[in-house]
Amino acid sequence: MTAREAGATFVVVTGGGTGGHVYPALAVADELVARGHARAAVRFLGSARGLEATAVPGAGYAIDLLPGRGFLRSLRPAAVVQNLRTAWDTGVALVRAWRVLRRLRPAVVFGVGGYAAAPGVLAARALRIPVVVHEQNAAPGVVNRVAVALGARAAVSLPATALRRATLTGNPVRAAIVAGSSARTPTTTGARTVGVFGGSLGARRVNDATLDLARRWRDRADVVIRHVTGARDYQRCVDEWSKRPAGDDAVRYELVEYEDDMPALYASSDVVVTRAGAVTVAELAVSGTPAVVVPLPGAPSDHQTANGRALVEAGAAVLVPDAECDGSRLARELDALLGDPDRLAAMRAGAATLARPDAAVRVADLVEAAARAR
Repeated sequence: MTAREAGATFVVVTGGGTGGHVYPALAVADELVARGHARAAVRFLGSARGLEATAVPGAGYAIDLLPGRGFLRSLRPAAVVQNLRTAWDTGVALVRAWRVLRRLRPAVVFGVGGYAAAPGVLAARALRIPVVVHEQNAAPGVVNRVAVALGARAAVSLPATALRRATLTGNPVRAAIVAGSSARTPTTTGARTVGVFGGSLGARRVNDATLDLARRWRDRADVVIRHVTGARDYQRCVDEWSKRPAGDDAVRYELVEYEDDMPALYASSDVVVTRAGAVTVAELAVSGTPAVVVPLPGAPSDHQTANGRALVEAGAAVLVPDAECDGSRLARELDALLGDPDRLAAMRAGAATLARPDAAVRVADLVEAAARAR
């Protein structure tokens, strides 16, 4: 029986936790289905606490859920207690992952990183099932480094990512972002548009700096600020903006909780201000959007700083450390960019050098190749 026949599992996709892991995984799963693999032959294995618990079934795929969470990098008593619980949950998850994989016997396991990937990857190697891992960030995560040491094939999103014998594939992004990359409409005359976003929950430092920026630019009719605050910070930002001194606002300041149409935001923005998560970096590259990136401090392996530097080295972004991000700094950086159309054009060209709109295809090729080589 081949992996395409009814009843056979072709691939188990393991990992997740955040959108940065889950959405690229779903893009690869969709590509495999488009190639003729039955949807039922593409299964997921992830954490009950992660985004995958709802996003994967919502996309029409079956998923087995495991206990567990990430380890805290702290020696505080509460953190030590939680880490002991996490170690126990991880052991339970490893046993359950081994049972799931032994039952399904997939042709290949595809790991997408994050703490939720560890049980599936380790169980697959114990069962001698081929493993392919995908690293979304410039600084590889622990799980993927261990997987490669155990013989897994690796796909990476950015050049110079330190994983042995890795294949550069890019990071799969939503089809709508790829489709929208040909519809860029940044302003050539009149008001310039600055897009601001910091993830689904938002980024407080970026939000505060943007509020300050809008106050500083109140008398400017030549700019539009589209500020996506995220759910957690929206009402606070509305309240803070309402406290500004009385007077007329010439600036067009659009304060919203959530952006329903990210492709349109990329297409209409002359420059964006954002964090440097893996999915965001891939979308900036594919959409060709110049950026001021503010890496999240304290991210594992400081991967957001590494991601941001990859954009800077390609000439696609300016990096502002989180501790230096305020309205004054944003105003200086954005004024310099918006006042120099040639520089913005060069940044769009730089982003294109990192763009891999066919990343899902390339990763799916590796997954199928690993299955054939078994």
